[in-house]
Amino acid sequence: MLLSIQDLKVAFRMGRANGQMQRTLAVKGVSFDVPENSTVALVGESGSGKSVTAMSILNLLPENAERQGKILFQGRDLLQTRLPELQAIRGRDIACVFQDPMSSLNPVFTVADQIMEPLIKHMGMTKKQALVRAEELLNEVGIPEPKRRLGAYPHEMSGGQQQRVMIAVALACSPKLLIADEPTTALDVTIQRQVMELMAKLKETHKMSLLFISHDLGVVGEISDQVVVMRHGEIREKAPVADIFKNPQDSYTKALLACRPSLTENPARLMVIDDHIAKQMGQGKAAVQEKPKDPDAPVILEARALKKSFFFGSGLFGKKEFKAVKEVSFKLRKGYTLGVVGESGSGKTTMGLTLLRLHEPTGGEVLFEGQDLLKLSGNDWQKMRRRIQVVFQNPYASLNPRFTIAQTLVEPMEIHAIGKDYNERLARASALLKKVGLDDSVLGKYPHEFSGGQRQRIAIARCLTLNPEVLVLDEAVSALDVSVQAQVLNLLKDLQDEFGLSYIFISHDLAVVKFISDEVLVMQNGDVVEQNETQALLHAPKQEYTRRLLGAVPRGYQEATTADLAA
Repeated sequence: MLLSIQDLKVAFRMGRANGQMQRTLAVKGVSFDVPENSTVALVGESGSGKSVTAMSILNLLPENAERQGKILFQGRDLLQTRLPELQAIRGRDIACVFQDPMSSLNPVFTVADQIMEPLIKHMGMTKKQALVRAEELLNEVGIPEPKRRLGAYPHEMSGGQQQRVMIAVALACSPKLLIADEPTTALDVTIQRQVMELMAKLKETHKMSLLFISHDLGVVGEISDQVVVMRHGEIREKAPVADIFKNPQDSYTKALLACRPSLTENPARLMVIDDHIAKQMGQGKAAVQEKPKDPDAPVILEARALKKSFFFGSGLFGKKEFKAVKEVSFKLRKGYTLGVVGESGSGKTTMGLTLLRLHEPTGGEVLFEGQDLLKLSGNDWQKMRRRIQVVFQNPYASLNPRFTIAQTLVEPMEIHAIGKDYNERLARASALLKKVGLDDSVLGKYPHEFSGGQRQRIAIARCLTLNPEVLVLDEAVSALDVSVQAQVLNLLKDLQDEFGLSYIFISHDLAVVKFISDEVLVMQNGDVVEQNETQALLHAPKQEYTRRLLGAVPRGYQEATTADLAA
C-alpha cells in the first residue's frame, strides 16, 4: 500500500477562554488507503475536512493545527517524521497541485526557474541539465512552444496554461503520489477537460497514484478508481467509483449526486443537500411548479453591434488593436434570462462589463427601454446605473472587507437617495437579507465571517437595495459547492419570479446555464457563433464549437472512465 491514513484527527487551537485552550476538531478519525498506481477521490462540500485531510499528509497546515493518528507512506509514519526529512519528501516523493495556480506560482520567477528549483534541490541536477528537463516537462504537459515559454512569467499565461505549469512543477521529480486539490474548479469546461485528460495520461505514464480532491462528482466520476465521501470531518461512504454512482449507500452521497444541475433533466428547482436527505426520510417538500414566462414580455435591454477593443503600444509610436468583443447583438425580455457561454478569452465577461460601461465600448448601441445607455452622461447615467447591477464571481473581492454588512447594504441607498433616513434604509437592508435567506444578526458582521455562499447572497442583496431591473451575473456561482450553488440558483429564480428581474447570466458551466436560462448566446473569440432558445440550442447545436463545449461537460462515471480519459 502506497499511502494509508489511519484514524486521523486534526484539531485547530482557537485561543484561550476561561483559562482553557479552545480547539475545533476539523477531521474526526478518518481512515482510507491509496494503493499504488490508482486514483482516489476525496469528495465533499466546503468545510467537510477533505483539504485538511490531504494537507495533513505533508503537514502543510497552519501552526495552530494538531494531528493525531497515523499517516503511513510506504510504511513510514509521516506524523513521526522530522521536518528536514519531511521537506526531502515534499516535491520528490509526494507533490501537490492546488486550485489557483496564480497564487501558487511565484509571480517574480520565470516558468523555467520554478520548474528547475525542485530538479536542482531534489535531483541534484546542474542548471543546464535542469533547463533541458524543464523544456521536456513543458512539452509533456502540452504547453505550445515550450522553449520560448520557459522565459515567460505566470501572468503572461492563461489559467489553463498556468495549471499545466503547476503540473509540470509537481511532476519534475517523478513523485509516487500527486495530491490534486480542486485543480479544475476555476477552469472553463474545455480547459477542465484537457487538464483531466492530461492528469489521467500522466498518471499512467509515470505509474504514480493520484489523490484527487473535489466537490464535483461529475469530475470525480470520470477520473477516479475509488471515492471517499466526507462531511463535517467524517467519512460518510467509501467505495469503488462504480458503486458510488450506481448504488450509493449513504443519504449524503445520494444528495450530492442529486443536487448538481444536469444536461438531461430540467427541474423547476434544484434540490439542496438537506432537501434530499429529508426526502429520503419521508419529509420532503411538495414539488415547486415553475412560473410560466410571459411570451409577450417587452424587450428591456437590447445590444446592437456592441464592440470593445483594447489598444496596446506597438513599436515606438504604433498602436495595436485587440478586438475583445466584435459586434454582439441580442435582445433581453423583462423577466427572462439570457445565458452567455464560451471558453476563457471568448469575450463573454468583457461583453458584460461593456454593457455596464465598466469598459467603455468602442462601437454599437445598448438600448435600455429604447434609450441608448452609451450616450448618457452625468446625472442621467447615474440614475440609470441603479437599474442595471452586477454580481461578480468572487464576492469576497467585491465586498469591502472594512465595511460591516449593514454599511455594505446601506451605502448604495445613501448614494442614490433611496429611503428618507438611515433607519429606513437599515430596515430595507434587513428585509432584503431575509429575502436572500439571512437575518438581522449578520448586519454587524464583516465579510470574512461568512462562507462563500453567504457572501454571494449578501452581494445579491446589495444589488437589490437599488431596485434594479437587470442583473449581470458574471460567473456568480462557479466557485461554489454544488449544494450552495443550488441554493443560490434557486434564490435567483425566486427573485426573478417575485420582482420580474431580467438576468444576463455569464458562465462556463452549460449545465447551470441550462437550468436558469431561457435563451443562450455562445461566444468565441469575441464573436457570437450561435444563439437560440436554451432547449433548442443544447439539444441540436448547429456549430461545431458549441458541440465541443457540450462534449467537454463532465458527466460522471456512466459516460466516461479513467481509461477513456487516458486513451
